[in-house]
Amino acid sequence: MTRLPTSVGVLKVFFLPKLRNDNKVSFGYSVLKGKRAGMEDFFYADFKDIQGKAGTVGLFGIFDGHGGPHAADFVRENLFDSLLSNAQFPSDVSLALGEAFVETDKRYLQAETGANRDDGCTAVTAVLLDHTVVVAHVGDSRAVLSRGGKAIALSEDHKPNRSDERSRIEAAGGVVVWAGTWRVGGVLAVSRAFGDRLLKRYVVATPDVREEKLTSQDETLILASDGLWDVLSNDEAVNLIKDIPDAEKAAKKLTDEAYGRGSNDNISCIVLRFRF
Repeated sequence: MTRLPTSVGVLKVFFLPKLRNDNKVSFGYSVLKGKRAGMEDFFYADFKDIQGKAGTVGLFGIFDGHGGPHAADFVRENLFDSLLSNAQFPSDVSLALGEAFVETDKRYLQAETGANRDDGCTAVTAVLLDHTVVVAHVGDSRAVLSRGGKAIALSEDHKPNRSDERSRIEAAGGVVVWAGTWRVGGVLAVSRAFGDRLLKRYVVATPDVREEKLTSQDETLILASDGLWDVLSNDEAVNLIKDIPDAEKAAKKLTDEAYGRGSNDNISCIVLRFRF
């Protein structure tokens, strides 16, 4: 497994790309602590050979912590193990991934009961099997696909003022108020996340899941935390790296650009390049 260590004191961390064994998919990633005092972003990026099940599986995730690093670190360590051990995997990846999100959230809340920790994290994940990618997310970390040079969002940010999210929160007895931005209970600027014990009744970890068949028109998949999307649109991100075939250099270009445009957050990005 390739991953970011729990404690990162440097400004930048970026790595060489890795190839799937058929050479049709490569990935690279780049992480900036940026202007924040500490690092609360984590990621997971790996290909695994699952004998007797699905062959080679690509597992990718960006986990953006808030209120501390504990939830993001826990989810990074446990989410994909929960997926791979799910009885529905790999016959129904979408169902298994959705159940893995909920199970991992439950385990985190149980594990941290006595620690008085109320932090949380958003997540965007992509599971790649052959020519199919399954994307699941909670919060405002985002997945964007480049298809024929055009940006296609594979996730829609879970913001409290999104009409369906506001309705769900209010039906559960919560409120959405303006406090510099729209927030659940005047506190949290995302409406779905792992952790966040004190708001758990309203801030659920049930993900939106989307399955996409990839074709020769699909060039790139970008997974990134909101530190990137706060300053780059989907189209800008796709256009910025369209002429950079190396996945690691593309990821580095995106995080450097976000930092240069004044992002005030940690910035994490995974880029997948397809050659179908």
